[in-house]
Amino acid sequence: MERAAEQGAEGRQPSGDVLTGLHLRPATPADAPGLAAMHVAGWAETYRGLMPTTFLAQMTSPAMHERRAAHWERTLAERLETVTVAEQGGRVVAFTGAGATRPHTVIPGDYDAELYTLYALKRVHGLGLGRALLRASAAALHAQGYAGLALWVLDVNPSRAFYTHLGGAELGRKTEEVPGGVLTEVALGWRDLRVLL
Repeated sequence: MERAAEQGAEGRQPSGDVLTGLHLRPATPADAPGLAAMHVAGWAETYRGLMPTTFLAQMTSPAMHERRAAHWERTLAERLETVTVAEQGGRVVAFTGAGATRPHTVIPGDYDAELYTLYALKRVHGLGLGRALLRASAAALHAQGYAGLALWVLDVNPSRAFYTHLGGAELGRKTEEVPGGVLTEVALGWRDLRVLL
């Protein structure tokens, strides 16, 4: 469910510092506050109208912001994920988090790497930023020896088409009860993550 955000991005490719002042780089522990704010904002923008209001309010609350901040402080300090951020004007406007497939996500098939998160603020959609971030994550994972990449995406999330456009094959589905309703997620994957490079 931690997938969001690259709608209409099949076109242009950002070139780091050049396109609209965007700069992609590995995250550092100093990015934890910006990542927490971006994570909550990404949920609010991405899932409005796609999730039950009660659940979305819970996931974008001040308490959740504090939890996200603690999560990112620990994750970055202990290098628990490969995290790439996109900055614009010194602020995080998009990011990805990836690493080894987590046992609790139960992705069908033999995929050793998972894209945990990909969020981008709506104001930077359509610039090819999602593709650039996905490519950066795939390159980092490949350098670490991973072979295949998978993810979960909300079935009604428009970014699902972004992943399938890049060759992500549907692997399975799951449902989850949340406050106010039920969510359905779709697993997508690339047997050889090098196709994303």
